[in-house]
Parts: sequence; C-alpha cells; structure tokens
Amino acid sequence: MHSLYAWLLKQFGPKQAKDEELDEAQRELRCLKAELRRVTEERDILKMAATYFAKESG
Repeated sequence: MHSLYAWLLKQFGPKQAKDEELDEAQRELRCLKAELRRVTEERDILKMAATYFAKESG
C-alpha cells in the first residue's frame, strides 16, 4: 500500500505542478526574449533611418 501511495505522490504530487509551472515560465521567458530581440532590432533600424534623414535634410 505504501508503494502505491509513493508512486501516486511521485506522479501527481506538488513537484509535478512546480515542474509544469517552471516549464510554462520558461516558455514565457523565451517568448519575451524573442520579442525583446525583435523590438530592439526595430528600434535600431528606426535610429539609423532617423540619422539618415537628418543628414539628408541638413
């Protein structure tokens, strides 16, 4: 009986929920890092465009 309880606890215990939360947090972090990379690239492109047009008009 104890081994059945131990198996159930191992399969469905609190650690399992923490692992799932950690996986979800890691997925969200990966997504946010990708978005940050994209936004940073867009910002750099806009900076270069602003510099180019400032030189052209001045």
